[in-house]
Amino acid sequence: MRLVSDPEYGEVDLSASAEELTGLASAVAQGEGLLSSAYPSDGNTLAGIEVRGTSGPGVLIHRDPERQILVISGDSASRTVLAENLQAMATAEDGGHLHVDYFPGHFYLAEGSLPLVVNSPHGGMPTR
Repeated sequence: MRLVSDPEYGEVDLSASAEELTGLASAVAQGEGLLSSAYPSDGNTLAGIEVRGTSGPGVLIHRDPERQILVISGDSASRTVLAENLQAMATAEDGGHLHVDYFPGHFYLAEGSLPLVVNSPHGGMPTR
């Protein structure tokens, strides 16, 4: 898994194998987990993802600058939606990417969530 934080746009770009995305989806659904990046953390590359269950409302995605990790927290119903989206990327048979971006009135993301781009294990653009 590789997590790159873009300081200019404030988004995090996630590239992972199907197995890693499935593991992340499972951790998000369960509301707990700590997944490590396969790359060393530096100024823009994060060390991993921590998942926490909270009362919400919604899922909050933020960066913990001290630990250089991405934190995903939220209530069970909202985490379930995000987990299903992550699992869909893990099992997609062609390329593509998923944008997880907050906007006012978003049905499962909490205000203040960082934008997250999840790349397909088959590449960033569809092959068909």
